Amino acid sequence: MENSVHNMFSLLLLLLMSLSFSPPACEACNPVDREALLGFKCSITADPSGLLQSWIPSSDCCTSWKGVACNSRGRVVNVTRPGLVSDSDDLLDTFMNGTLSPSLGSLSFLQVLDLSDLKNLNGSIPSEFGKLSHLTLLFLDSNQLTGSIPVTFKSLSRLEKLYLSNNRISGTIPLSVIGSLTKLTELGLSGNQLGGSIPETIGKLVLLTKLDLHANNISGSLPATIGKLKSLKYLDLSENRITGIIPKSIGGLSALVLLYLNQNQITGSIPSSISGLAALQFCRISENRLTGSLPPSIGGLPKIQRLILENNRLTGNLPASMGQLLDLSRNNLSGELPIQLVKLQNLQSLDLSFNPLGLVSIPKWFAKMKLFRLVLAKTGIKGSLPRWLSSTSISTLDLSSNALTGKLQPWIGNMSSLSFLNLSNNGLHSSIPAEFKNLRRLMDLDLHSNKLSGNLDTIFSKETDDPIGHYNSIDLSHNMFTGPINDSALQNPAMDSVTSLVLSYNQLGGSIPKSFGKLSQLQILKLVYNGLSGKIPVELGDAMELTTIFLSRNKLIGSIPGKVINLNDLKEFDVSYNRLSGEIPPHKAVIPASAFSGNPGLCGTPLPPCKHQ
Repeated sequence: MENSVHNMFSLLLLLLMSLSFSPPACEACNPVDREALLGFKCSITADPSGLLQSWIPSSDCCTSWKGVACNSRGRVVNVTRPGLVSDSDDLLDTFMNGTLSPSLGSLSFLQVLDLSDLKNLNGSIPSEFGKLSHLTLLFLDSNQLTGSIPVTFKSLSRLEKLYLSNNRISGTIPLSVIGSLTKLTELGLSGNQLGGSIPETIGKLVLLTKLDLHANNISGSLPATIGKLKSLKYLDLSENRITGIIPKSIGGLSALVLLYLNQNQITGSIPSSISGLAALQFCRISENRLTGSLPPSIGGLPKIQRLILENNRLTGNLPASMGQLLDLSRNNLSGELPIQLVKLQNLQSLDLSFNPLGLVSIPKWFAKMKLFRLVLAKTGIKGSLPRWLSSTSISTLDLSSNALTGKLQPWIGNMSSLSFLNLSNNGLHSSIPAEFKNLRRLMDLDLHSNKLSGNLDTIFSKETDDPIGHYNSIDLSHNMFTGPINDSALQNPAMDSVTSLVLSYNQLGGSIPKSFGKLSQLQILKLVYNGLSGKIPVELGDAMELTTIFLSRNKLIGSIPGKVINLNDLKEFDVSYNRLSGEIPPHKAVIPASAFSGNPGLCGTPLPPCKHQ
């Protein structure tokens, strides 16, 4: 008995000792932090999804408040209440109205502040945020914030990621702030109204991997110090007002994967140092004022996938060394295409359109390339379509605005990978070969402004390769096709999702098929000068997506169906120069009188009122 009592005492003593040496429980929320958060809640005027509903004074902000986390001493270290949250299978997309309270500056231990995507937070960023000396992540993007970037941000020496993009922030990028945030790895200020130039002190941010300043009003030239950012992988300065030249130092960005400088006012030539961008995959320098010839060193980009230099003032011949995915359209490039392009077996897309290349014919060595996209619009090509196209896997082919002649040959049916075909503005003459039906993947077809003839059934009745191969758009206008339009052909599977159908200026004859009304996704229908007769079918009003209906310069009779002119989405409607009669039905769309002119029997708004007997 004595021993058992002793043992029980010993166990009790051990239990008490273990309790006395157990680690203390986390402390409750610090009153200063609680008041700071409640101050922010008071500045919010609308919170439809209750993001701050759990923030009540009587509960512990560390354990009960959603989106708030504390350290073991009860100090708030994380406040995360974004407007776009993915929770397992659900996606919450909400907003809050209000302002950023200066009281948040009292959260002296805060490391993470995420109030992004709340859409309607307005007002300026409080200067008190500069007191958040422990802050590592600050996300205030996608709101309506105004004012300037606080100079006090220079004290945020531990900041690693700063996103203020998609707001209305103005002023300049403060020199002192940029020079002080030396631990910054990501900086996003895009989609604002920032002006001034990029500070020279940007070169101090040597840990930076992402710099996004696109869509602002930034001017001045690119600082040479940008070449010091050896860790930079993503650089987007597009859609600004940047002038001057591309500095040679840009070649020092050996880790850069993406470079967007498009839509600026950059001048000078592309520096030969661009070959130093060994990791570069995506490059857009289009829509600037670049001059001179392409440097041969541009071929020293081993990982390039997309190189877009369109809409500049580049001249000279194409260098023998070129990248793997090229868009050099809308320049003044001339001379022969270098045969060395055939060595680029990873080349997927080539766009040389709108250059005065004077190709005459597409070089036969193109057949050895593995292109899926070939765009040579307005490059001086003449003669017939080369037969070697039939053995390629090209998906997008644009040879528009050239001087192609001859017939569409049966071998075109072998181009089974075609999804987009544009041969418009040429001199092709023939009917559509029966083999055209084999283009099972074709979804966009533009043959306008040729001399093509025959009926349209072959085009409308082509086969599909479900779920692809259903037309999006067809433009056959300004040809010599004949009709009438076959009502049943319009009901083929290939036509069931067409959104744009342009057949104007062909002598089709016959009446407008009722089956147009069964094209449930049709938005644009143009049947101008087609020799059509009969009435406008009321069934056309069943095509509920129609926004544009052009039926002018035909021989249509009867009245305008109210169901057609009152389509919900109708924006453009023209039945001028027909033989229509009766009162124009009342309609919601704003349609000018000119759209009804040339029909002596029509009356009513917007024409003069009808004279009732």
